[in-house]
Amino acid sequence: MLQLVFFRRKSLKINVINNLGDTLNGSAADDGGEGDNATGRRGYHHGRLKDALIEAARDLIEQRGPQGFSLTEAARLVGVTPAAPYRHFSDRDALMGEVARRGFELFNDRLRQAWNEGRPEAETAFSRMGRAYLDFARQEPGYYRSMFTRAPELDASCPPGGVGPPVAAAQSFALLNEAAGAVLRARRRSGCDPAHLALQVWALSHGAATLMLGGYLPGAGGSDAYSLLESGLRTLVRVDDGFTPQI
Repeated sequence: MLQLVFFRRKSLKINVINNLGDTLNGSAADDGGEGDNATGRRGYHHGRLKDALIEAARDLIEQRGPQGFSLTEAARLVGVTPAAPYRHFSDRDALMGEVARRGFELFNDRLRQAWNEGRPEAETAFSRMGRAYLDFARQEPGYYRSMFTRAPELDASCPPGGVGPPVAAAQSFALLNEAAGAVLRARRRSGCDPAHLALQVWALSHGAATLMLGGYLPGAGGSDAYSLLESGLRTLVRVDDGFTPQI
């Protein structure tokens, strides 16, 4: 029954994208260019096509991983000609970079909401950020997988003057750094480096999320990932208090 529900959900998503593609493509020329009104041909709407290609790429990344799709496949899923994507993206990496950038924007919003300026107190809000991290990875696997591919390639794909994924990732780290600093201040550990703690927490969170998405943690619904991250956060904070974990 679960497999049937999953199949229906995927089929519905692909049908929606295909229907959108039909609207976008209209009766555009076979070379993917805009239609010529003088000859009765009708072009697609550029803004909508770009969004549809990003959504298609996100679905393909969710199913196959960051390296498992091409511009041609994204165009086919949307229902436009193979040449059409090049009006918005110079190559596959450019499309991947835009998916990752949008993913980081949404990710940062989720982390910021979870942190909520450290209310009601820093450690509770810090723990809430950890759960939000895993929630995002579980709910948005296409975005998440695109965000953590090779940073130099994503940076190179960013248009001049644009905010590339590595810059967006730095904003994520800044949020973690702010939260780590608040936790350390609450514990009167002003001599500790919040950036070090933030990086440890990010590594732990990413590891738990990756294991969860890969199916390597047995808990239903990723529950083991959440308990693993929760206990890991407590241990990291205690280490910065001078506690030495027993391994």
